Amino acid sequence: MSGHLILDTGPWVALHCRGDAHHEWAKAQFALHPAPFLTCEAVVAETCFLLARSGFDPSRALALIEKGVVRVSLSLAEQVGAVRALFERYDNVPASLADACLVRMSELHDPCRVLTLDSDFSVYRRYGRKVIPVLSPR
Repeated sequence: MSGHLILDTGPWVALHCRGDAHHEWAKAQFALHPAPFLTCEAVVAETCFLLARSGFDPSRALALIEKGVVRVSLSLAEQVGAVRALFERYDNVPASLADACLVRMSELHDPCRVLTLDSDFSVYRRYGRKVIPVLSPR
């Protein structure tokens, strides 16, 4: 399947953390797929937080945005109604802001796949009932 690759937090963190169990897989995905990887600001915030908490420099994630490898492609201000509706729909999971934004991005950037380590993407649906294609090491 071709199309957009939407980047979640897990693979982005794994890319920068050599000791992460998914480091080699994440590195291979970034080498294999053409840029830009699409993401949202909530994923950027999670990635920077998790890198800093693990003792890694969060500016390395931001450098990928500066280089055009990763592109922030969702305006929460413009999509807040749709994202809020996803929170309501998935209140039993519960979805994070990043996950809800990525589900919305999968609706806006079709065809796509979500590059993720998060098993919740097997539960989430776009447009209410459509499976979200994922790229995962599982």
